[in-house]
Amino acid sequence: MSTMRAPRGRAEGALPTMRLARRSGAAGATLLGLALLGPALPAAHADAATWTQRIITPELALKAAQAAKAECARRGWQVSVAVSDPAGLPLVMLRDRYAGWHTVAAAEGKARTAASWRQPTDAVAARVDQPGAPEQAIKNLPGVVMIGGGAPIEAAGQMVGAIGVSGAPGGENDTICAQAGLDAIADALAF
Repeated sequence: MSTMRAPRGRAEGALPTMRLARRSGAAGATLLGLALLGPALPAAHADAATWTQRIITPELALKAAQAAKAECARRGWQVSVAVSDPAGLPLVMLRDRYAGWHTVAAAEGKARTAASWRQPTDAVAARVDQPGAPEQAIKNLPGVVMIGGGAPIEAAGQMVGAIGVSGAPGGENDTICAQAGLDAIADALAF
């Protein structure tokens, strides 16, 4: 690992600042130049202005999707499974041969909903379906699917993705298959 030394007068690890300097040329014209002088932001402040996020790999997303689909197939259910990144964007989509076209959109919607609310979709639905709940309007947002079968994927306390399953008879059965997908990758995410 190499280290850089800060120029004289500048603290180690500090970012340089730029200052406008005026210089006169030979013909009397004024030239503006930039000079690097002193620290701009302390490194801790720069770190606070950015963030780092872990994201499930496509290979691990595929393993989760395959395990969820296999669990549903073992029970005789034709399903679609989607695994997304933490933003709800799809990484993997699998569909059984006889799973209906609507299961693709529903599985993606469940993964996206679980990612967005960072909760299982059945928990979001239970909260939103309360009489007089101020969040009831979110049920009408495009792409939101609030029925069991969607769950966040977490590693070391951070959400790294989400899974959505659709096509089993009822959301609770979709949840069983989604859990099988999570169980299949649990060891890989335990760090």
